[in-house]
Amino acid sequence: MAEFQQRGEDLESNFAECKRLLEEAQGRLGDLEEGGQEEEEEEKEKREAELKKVQAEVRKLKKDEKAFEKMIKEYQREEKKLPWNVDTISKEGFSKSVLNIKPVTREEKVEKHKSFVEQYAKEIKHFGMLRRWDDSQKYLSDNPHLVCEETANCLVVICIDFEIDEKHELMGQVAHQAIVLQFILDTARTLKVDPRGCFRQFFSKIKTAEKPYQDAFDCELELLKERVRSCARIRMEDAMKELEEEEEEVGREKRLGPGGLDPVEVYESLPKEIQRSFDEKNIQMLYEAMDKLHPEEGKYHLKRCIDSGLWVPDSGEGDEEEDEKDED
Repeated sequence: MAEFQQRGEDLESNFAECKRLLEEAQGRLGDLEEGGQEEEEEEKEKREAELKKVQAEVRKLKKDEKAFEKMIKEYQREEKKLPWNVDTISKEGFSKSVLNIKPVTREEKVEKHKSFVEQYAKEIKHFGMLRRWDDSQKYLSDNPHLVCEETANCLVVICIDFEIDEKHELMGQVAHQAIVLQFILDTARTLKVDPRGCFRQFFSKIKTAEKPYQDAFDCELELLKERVRSCARIRMEDAMKELEEEEEEVGREKRLGPGGLDPVEVYESLPKEIQRSFDEKNIQMLYEAMDKLHPEEGKYHLKRCIDSGLWVPDSGEGDEEEDEKDED
């Protein structure tokens, strides 16, 4: 299966190269055909000789182009006849298990990612902003160390940060580049080769991609953007929750009584009759409620009321905690 897929990749790569050479040859042919009319005889002979040479080259390339088209169609017919298995079903798909293909510990993975990002953060961000296929291919050719999982992971993190900052267009741009790398990594796993050695095949394929392959790419891009939006929402919700907890803790510390107890917590732990006496600010009701308790239990609740500030012994009055006011 790997050999069959490699043959398909080679066909498409060679077909793309043939088309590129044909376009160049046709361009040179056009220039030669428009040659100057006032050329000297010797220059005219040279141009005509070159013209014949380029015409022959164009004819040969057109013939090669048709041959590649025929071979690709034959390959596609063979491909449709293949039985379904793990390789054929997942051939064009974007593997969700892109990360952690090596048996490394979480600590090692985090440290490797952190070190890589610190070293190549500028290059990764630059790649994330490229928009043309040719620019992306050239940049990876010049920086092959970026063709790895760490770069893909970093691009996703950048996407989430942009989404949190509501920079949605930038998020979509970087997400596109993240999917480019994910497809390259997926191709490398399928062929069992180093991704640095096969990323050119991806660009050759995507630049001349048929609709199913382009649709698969676009689908994975939309799925990634949706996951990024979901992660951004979760991170913002967690941040708000953490902020609320911090504010609640600060408020709790501010309302602690002289004995270090929270009046809200103490109030909620009191028997109902004692709570009602505080609600109504009724001292007599408080005394009666205390008298009904066992002496030790009464002392326990009274001490907690004093330590939380609910009860100020010198004043002889209770305080409704919810208003957070002391009655003198």
